[in-house]
Amino acid sequence: MKCIIIAGGSLNTGETIRDSSQPPGMDWKTGWKQRLDHLLATADLIIAADSGAGHLMKLNLLPHIIIGDLDSIDPPALDFFKEKGIKVLTHPARKNQTDTQLCMVHALEQGADDITFLAAAGTRLDHTLANIFLLANLADAGIQARLVDARNEIHLVQGRLELAGNPGDLLSLIPVSRKVEGVTLQGLAYPLENQTLFRGSSLGISNCFKGKKAIISVRSGTLIAARAAD
Repeated sequence: MKCIIIAGGSLNTGETIRDSSQPPGMDWKTGWKQRLDHLLATADLIIAADSGAGHLMKLNLLPHIIIGDLDSIDPPALDFFKEKGIKVLTHPARKNQTDTQLCMVHALEQGADDITFLAAAGTRLDHTLANIFLLANLADAGIQARLVDARNEIHLVQGRLELAGNPGDLLSLIPVSRKVEGVTLQGLAYPLENQTLFRGSSLGISNCFKGKKAIISVRSGTLIAARAAD
């Protein structure tokens, strides 16, 4: 089941960028808004984290559920969705999980096995980092997941990750573990074979696709794989 979790960060629907992971048949120079529409249209489950529901209201879309402490959603938006019969799962403001993590837990309970986080990055770096590291929980559970915005697509790699792209697309690899062993990179301009990367090293920054596919393999440890539009 494909799930979209839309948080309250930046969505940047007005940006037009080179899109390195467009759906089949979509022109590689298509804008972010078109890709966003495709992601939402092909989702089986759409969950709004608190004020993330406001993004959907602007896009004239309905979530299946709104989850959070409701401290940041605009009251008119909340009233609108309630009038439409959208389920709202309210949590107390004093809690041990962010609204986005609560949405992730709900998605897993519903059987989601492919999760995309939207608007999960923004001016609050603490929230952005926390959302990126939610991917670790999903990687541990064998769930496909990524954090996507207008200019970035973030994955956590434990084991093996295969990505589709275009020649020249930027891809950076950043160690999360103190060391990541057995790193092998295929389909990239700067390949590696069974190498060790250490946290704090910038060796993996600004690699790029040679063709239409890149494969990242690690024997132990965790990498952030960050594809960026430059």
